[in-house]
Amino acid sequence: MSSWLGGLGSGLGQSLGQVGGSLASLTGQISNFTKDMLMEGTEDGPADLLNSGREENEATHSVLRSENERLKKLYTDLEEKHEASELQIKQQSSSYRSQLQQKEEEINHLKARQIALQDELLRLQSTAQSVHPGSGRVPAATASPSLSYGISHVSAFHEDDMDFGDVISSQQEINRLSNEVSRLKSELGHWRHIAEVQGTQSSDQTEICKLQNIIKELKQNRSQEIDDHQHEMSVLQNTHQQKLTEISRRHREELSDYEERIEELENLLQQGGSGVTVTDHSKMYDMQNTIQILQTEKVESTKKIEELEDKIKEIYKRLSSAEHEREVWKREQEQLEEEKRQLTEQCERLKLECSTSQPFARGQRDVVTEEERTPPQSSSVAEVLRLQQALTDAENEIMRLSSLNQDNSLAEDNQKLQMCVQILEKEKSLLSQEKEELQLSLSKLSSECEVITSIATRDVDLLSQVRDLKLNLEEKEQELNQSIHENEVLTAELEELDRQNQEATKHVILIKDQLSKQQSEGDSVIKKLKEELDDGKQRIHQLEDDKMNIIKELDTQKEKLIHSERALSDLQLTKQKLEDKVEDLVDQLSKSEKNNFNLQKENCELREHIRQNEEELSTVRSELTRSQSQDSNSNWKDDFLKERETEVRNLKQNLSEVEQLNEHLKQVAFDLRTENEKLVVACEDVRNQLEESVTGNSQVSLERTAMLETLKHEKAQLEAELCGAEKRLLEEAKKYKQTIEELSSTRSLTTSALQLEHEHLVQVSQEKDSEIAELKKSIEQMDTDHQQTKESLLSSLEEQRQLTQLINEKEICIVKLKERSSQLQGELDKCAQTLRENETLRQTIEEKDRSLGAMKEENNHLQEELERIREQQSRTVPMPEPRALDSITELESELSRLHIIKDHLEEEIKHHQKMIEDQNQNKLQLLQSLQEQKKEMDEFRYQHEQMNITHTQLFLEKDEEIKNLQKTIEQIKAQLHEERRDIPTENSDIFQETKVQSLTIENESEKHDLSKAETERLVKGIKERELEIKLLNEKNISLTKQIDQLSKDEVGKLTQIIQQKDLEIQALHARISSVSCSQDVVYLQQQLHAYAMEREKVMVVLNEKTRENSQLKTEYHKMIDIISAKEAALIKLQDENKKMSTRFESSGQDMFKETIQNLSRIIREKDIEIDALSQKCQTLLTVLQTSGTGSEVGGVNSNQFEELLQERDKLKQQVKKMEEWKQQVMTTVQNMQHESAQLQEELHQLQAQVLVDSDNNSKLQVGYTGLIQSYERNETKLKNFGQELAQVQHSIGQLCNTKDLLLGKLDIMSPQLSPGSSLTAQSAEPLKAGQSAGPCEPSQLLQQEVDDLRRSLQEKDATIRTLQENNHRLSESVAASSEVGRREHEQTDSEIKQLKEKQEILQNLLKEKDLLIKAKSDQLHSSNENFTNKVNENELLRQAVTNLKERILILEMDISKLKGENEKIVETSRGKETEYQALQETNMKFSMMLREKEFECHSMREKALAFEQLLKEKEQGKAGELNQLLNAVKSMQEKTVTFQQERDQVMLALKQKQMENTTLQNEVQHLRDKESRLNQELQRLRDHLLESEDSHTREALAAEDREAKLRKKVTVLEEKLVSSSNAMENASHQASVQVESLQEQLNVISKQRDETALQLSVSQEQVKQYALSLANLQMVLEHFQQEEKAMYSAELKKQNQLLAEWKKKAETLEGKVLSLQERLDEANAALDSASRLTEQLDLKEEQIEELKKQNELHQEMLDDAQKKLMNLVSSTEGKVDKVLMRNLFIGHFHTPKNQRHEVLRLMGSILGVKREEMEQLFAEDQGGVTRWMSGWLGGGSKSVPSTPLRPSQQSVFNSSFSELFVKFLETESHPSVPPPKLSVHDLKPLDSPGRRKVDASIPGSSKGVAEPRAGRRTDLSPFLAPRSAAVPLINPAGHGPGGPGHLLLKPISDVLPTFTPLPVSPDNSAGVVLKDLLKQ
Repeated sequence: MSSWLGGLGSGLGQSLGQVGGSLASLTGQISNFTKDMLMEGTEDGPADLLNSGREENEATHSVLRSENERLKKLYTDLEEKHEASELQIKQQSSSYRSQLQQKEEEINHLKARQIALQDELLRLQSTAQSVHPGSGRVPAATASPSLSYGISHVSAFHEDDMDFGDVISSQQEINRLSNEVSRLKSELGHWRHIAEVQGTQSSDQTEICKLQNIIKELKQNRSQEIDDHQHEMSVLQNTHQQKLTEISRRHREELSDYEERIEELENLLQQGGSGVTVTDHSKMYDMQNTIQILQTEKVESTKKIEELEDKIKEIYKRLSSAEHEREVWKREQEQLEEEKRQLTEQCERLKLECSTSQPFARGQRDVVTEEERTPPQSSSVAEVLRLQQALTDAENEIMRLSSLNQDNSLAEDNQKLQMCVQILEKEKSLLSQEKEELQLSLSKLSSECEVITSIATRDVDLLSQVRDLKLNLEEKEQELNQSIHENEVLTAELEELDRQNQEATKHVILIKDQLSKQQSEGDSVIKKLKEELDDGKQRIHQLEDDKMNIIKELDTQKEKLIHSERALSDLQLTKQKLEDKVEDLVDQLSKSEKNNFNLQKENCELREHIRQNEEELSTVRSELTRSQSQDSNSNWKDDFLKERETEVRNLKQNLSEVEQLNEHLKQVAFDLRTENEKLVVACEDVRNQLEESVTGNSQVSLERTAMLETLKHEKAQLEAELCGAEKRLLEEAKKYKQTIEELSSTRSLTTSALQLEHEHLVQVSQEKDSEIAELKKSIEQMDTDHQQTKESLLSSLEEQRQLTQLINEKEICIVKLKERSSQLQGELDKCAQTLRENETLRQTIEEKDRSLGAMKEENNHLQEELERIREQQSRTVPMPEPRALDSITELESELSRLHIIKDHLEEEIKHHQKMIEDQNQNKLQLLQSLQEQKKEMDEFRYQHEQMNITHTQLFLEKDEEIKNLQKTIEQIKAQLHEERRDIPTENSDIFQETKVQSLTIENESEKHDLSKAETERLVKGIKERELEIKLLNEKNISLTKQIDQLSKDEVGKLTQIIQQKDLEIQALHARISSVSCSQDVVYLQQQLHAYAMEREKVMVVLNEKTRENSQLKTEYHKMIDIISAKEAALIKLQDENKKMSTRFESSGQDMFKETIQNLSRIIREKDIEIDALSQKCQTLLTVLQTSGTGSEVGGVNSNQFEELLQERDKLKQQVKKMEEWKQQVMTTVQNMQHESAQLQEELHQLQAQVLVDSDNNSKLQVGYTGLIQSYERNETKLKNFGQELAQVQHSIGQLCNTKDLLLGKLDIMSPQLSPGSSLTAQSAEPLKAGQSAGPCEPSQLLQQEVDDLRRSLQEKDATIRTLQENNHRLSESVAASSEVGRREHEQTDSEIKQLKEKQEILQNLLKEKDLLIKAKSDQLHSSNENFTNKVNENELLRQAVTNLKERILILEMDISKLKGENEKIVETSRGKETEYQALQETNMKFSMMLREKEFECHSMREKALAFEQLLKEKEQGKAGELNQLLNAVKSMQEKTVTFQQERDQVMLALKQKQMENTTLQNEVQHLRDKESRLNQELQRLRDHLLESEDSHTREALAAEDREAKLRKKVTVLEEKLVSSSNAMENASHQASVQVESLQEQLNVISKQRDETALQLSVSQEQVKQYALSLANLQMVLEHFQQEEKAMYSAELKKQNQLLAEWKKKAETLEGKVLSLQERLDEANAALDSASRLTEQLDLKEEQIEELKKQNELHQEMLDDAQKKLMNLVSSTEGKVDKVLMRNLFIGHFHTPKNQRHEVLRLMGSILGVKREEMEQLFAEDQGGVTRWMSGWLGGGSKSVPSTPLRPSQQSVFNSSFSELFVKFLETESHPSVPPPKLSVHDLKPLDSPGRRKVDASIPGSSKGVAEPRAGRRTDLSPFLAPRSAAVPLINPAGHGPGGPGHLLLKPISDVLPTFTPLPVSPDNSAGVVLKDLLKQ
């Protein structure tokens, strides 16, 4: 109420100060007053009187209804009043400003009071600090911002003009300051109470005060920050409004100036005289000045807009800084978490007091919560919105001003300004978007580059992984186990975190429940907390995702560690080899030194750990002293101990997780603190309200209430202090006990660990001492034994060390020089680039300067042309007025454009100048750096030369020492025995060679850059030196053997020499640093590794550079293509522009030239005509004069007058033609201008289309390239898929082949036995044919033959038996072979089964490998696809960037070209305008000349008429009158001339009058319009005044009613005051009673205070004890640190052991890998052998199939042959050859009877009948026929051998024919003779003639049968002739060598083989035999 009444009083004071126009605001305030009063009436009504309340409610309801209706009417009125109030506000502004000054003075007074109050506060706080230091930190911070705020606020008001909104804001600030004053007063009272109470209070209350002070100060700072922000926003708004008002005022002034100048120009144009030209020139200059001023003002307005944008940016920056400060305050407020419990207790106590004054506090509490709820972010957003609204208002005002302007030119300027602003805003937004997109693209590119690099590394790893799959599988399994373990650990940790989160949430929910019971306002805060908790959970999820990413990164790092471990293992192997080669002494020394070095390192590390622990202890102590929370410390210590117990690798992860949890808990704590602060604020407000209510109720009871309040405060504070002190004592006791226990435990642990460490160190030192003693002994022994060897070895080692040191130094120098050279080269490249850029910038600046000069020249030309145009306009008669105005506006617009261009160019020049200055600075810096680097290079060179000199000196010294040593060695060798001759003396040579090599290497390293080859040389040199050391060791052993063989004298000499060498060695030791060779080796290995790493880096960099080069080349080619296309398009456009310009210029110039030529021709003709007329006139005058002087009659006729008249008519016609032609020229010129404008528009359209087409073309090109790339990708993918398909098919085919081969092996392995047909062939030996003897020989021959046959039979039986035995043996061997084959088959089956199992295992392995390979290939393809996609995206992005750059460059070039073309067009247009103006001038001149000529013609005509009259008079004879007439004519001519001049003047005056009339008419119309507007405004104002009077009367009536109501209320309130005074008296009586009771309570409390003082003394003693215990704890902590050192050393040992175990595992795994690789090789070899066997098996199967087919064919042939043989035997044995019988019979009978006996003898000799038998036949004549028949029947055919007759058959001759025939059949059915035997000599080869004849004699049928079956055996033996070839006895062909004779007449051996052919088995071919051999 008080604030509202104060605001109302201030508003009434302001409104009454200027009653003239503040009726509207007064009515609004009165209406608000009525509303508030009614609301108070409803609120303050007592609860006891219900009936009166109802009546009042009904009355208020009716009043409210009436007021609502009245307010509706007022709303409609106020809408109309709003317009009038805007006019009135302007009048009120002056009065408001005076009031503002007063208010500012009041503000200054209030601020002075505030400063005084703050000073008092500071004094009180300083008194509080004197009692308890540490609480006076923040008030200074509160004072300074208030002071700064006041200063800034005061300075903000005096600068600028004030407005109505400023008045309102100042009033609000006054109210705020008054509230602050009241608040400060309440705080003063509070601090006074605290100062009074502090003498009696304990130390605990000071902490509460401190916390309250801090909270208050934080609130003050926050409110001050908010106020500062609001003040800054208001200042910016004020400045913005002021600038807008200034701009609008300037626009109005400029408009008025323009209007005045336009009117003046119109007047000047109307007047248009010679005397007016001077004023015209001055006004034109004024116009130019005004144009320039306007342009400068436009530039200033643009600059102001930019400044406003900069200010907006600064506001945003301030907002961001304010948010940052707010975060800082949040962090500071997080420390105040645990004070909440105490404050909640105080709140509970204060709420008991608040219950009495809750209805008062609610409104203010709502205000406070609303103020607290609005964060600075909303204020910042509101500020931004206000600025945007101000900008929109400014734009609206500019639009309104432009609408007020009637002139088109200013409207266009305003529109252009708006367009420029909009374009600038659009460009700004576009640039910001492009910037964001570029940043996004940069981030994407960086991520993609990282992905690409990771993919590339992964690809390299994949290639190695394909080779080492099994290793990776095992490693990955181990890593999986580890990751599973880690995941379990992480899940456990996450569960713990979740539990902690749940506990924290439960705690927060409990606190929220308590606060919800205490205050209903905390619900909204709890909702916010829940939302923030959800956000925290989301953050936890995000952190979990981050944790997973970190685990992935750890996996990758583990892989890298594994690779590094492999490399380390390799290096260690090489190191071990090198160390084995070094002697044992050096190894032991190096081990001892290494152990000492490691101990030193461990000591350093432990010292560092001790320092870290001490720092952590100091932090722990500070936190123990500062913080009061036990839980956080204990948790922190537990976490600390747990983290120490966990592994070293997981420390960082656990720390990060704990920090995240702490941050989350801190956020929750901060939220709770914000709630706490709100509660404290509410409590403080309640206290302030209580104090105000107590002070406001009655002034009488101030002292009693003050006493009561002080007693209550003292009681509450004492109780709170007692409770707090007890609690704190208990908590501190618990804390101290816990800390003592913890420190004692840690002390015990540290002491035990330190003792263990001490013992361990003592043992190690003892061991080391023993080892050193042993080493010393061994060293002494070895020194006595091998001193000579030591000399050589030590000299070589020392030289080697020196050389290695020198080499290392030089390597370092060379590396430094390389780095410097590379840096210098990079800087030189940068300098070259900057120089190039400077040159380009200089060129651009020179071009811009040239263009500026051209522009200035063009400006000068334009100004000159403008002056000419104005002169011409001043000279010429103003015929086309609108055209002149249009031309002026066009020129002004062009001028404005040119000025804008000029400004842009000036800005660009400034920018380029800045760039040049920056680059010059960069140049200077680079030159300075170059000079410094040159100096450094010179220093390095000097150092290098010095190093070379020192090296050469050292080398010379070393050479001398080497020579001395060689001499001594030679002396020793000379003294040795002759047996040493066998030992090679190559030592010195080797040393010389090595030294020479080392010297050459050093010289080369000095000369050349040290590269990989030199490092390899060094390694080789080290190896050679190691070999030399070995050789020296061997030689030393041999020398020692020889020394043992030497005599004692030689030994004595040698000992002397050895002692000398020992002295030399000691001197050398003193010179050379004792660096071990092993360290050199390690150092060289490290250098090698570093050089390899550098090489890899260099290679990577080179690869990247090559890629970038290739990409840049492609981009360069694309750029060239695009540039060529753009150039072609630009050339086309330029050609078209040139053509258009040439057409335009040629057409315009031709037209103008033609017009000028025609006009000049006509003028010449006119001049000629005028000259002719003048000459005629002169002749006439002369004639008249002569005629006048003489008396003769003139010869002038009327013909001459007629000619003159005709000429006059012609001239008139020509003049008319000229005028018509002039009008045509004017129309053509106007048409040309219109056409030129249209052509320019078309040009612009064409250019826009060309730009659009170029954009489309670029887009299409990009799309085309993308499609081509996608097509190429698809093709590559298809090729890859095809290759994969081929590989898969190949693998499938291989698997099928292996399967078929294995199955074929199983089928084929059954043994195939060869048939025994060969045996039958061998057994079937051929039998000899029965050699028939003649029947005529004696029986002895028959007996001999019988014996021979018997013998042959016996032989044959024997052969048969042998054959049978052979058959038995063969069958047995076949059975045995079959058994062996079966066994072999079984073995092969078992082997095949094993092979099948192996094959299945291998197939499974192959399948797994195939699956793995497929998976890896899929991963490779996917990664390749991703890589290609990323590369393509990168290329596309780069192409897009390059295309955008190219487009920008091309657009800039096009813009520059278009600017040039526009300038050219402007120049041409200006030239044409000048030509047009010149033509107009010439036209005017010609028109004037024509008028003059017409006037002259007219005068000549008058003269001619006068002459005619004179001639007529002269004819009449009046000569005297002629003279008079001539004089009269002359006078008349003069008069006519004067009349014509007067006429011209009158015409000009008439035209001026007409112009003045038109202007006056326009002014009259304008004035009439103004009068009409003023009349309308008068009528509106009258209506408004009437309505306002009506409203005032109504309001006066309403005010009277309200006064009556208020008086009633006042009476009621007086009654209430009386009752309340009575109640107060009662209350004062009760208070006195309470005071007495309180005094009694005070006595009790003072006793309690004494008790607490005693407790305090006890507690102080305890504190001293605790301090002593803390001193002890420090000692314990030191022990604890030592224990931690021991723990760390133990952990280090464990980790070293783990490393050793891992190395062992890695070695075992490598062994396994090697074994697996061997198995794989064996399996691959087995597979290769299996494939070979399968190929052999396939070949054998094919051969077996072919042989089977051949067997089948042979069996078929055999079956056919056997059948035919059987048929032949059955047919030939039982038949007789008819031909033979017929020949014999016919031959017998054809011979004569005398010679028939000879024929019969012949037949007998042929038939083999003996001579005796033939003679007996010839002798016997009786039985001839029977004998012949019997012989015929018994002999048989020739083909079958004749069986010898048995003795029983001799009696058959006398038997009958039938009996003989039956016997013949019996004998023929039982053949007993075996087939004849064939001799080798009787055989013929295949190509013999007999053979050929046989073949030829075969009939066609048989050949046809035999050929297909014998087709496969054409190359067989002659034994395999076809069996079906039956041989006839007669050669049917008849072309043999014997002619067509009988076969029997020829020798048997030549014709027939007389044996049955033997069947040979088909298996006896060569292929089968070879196969059988292969099988065996």
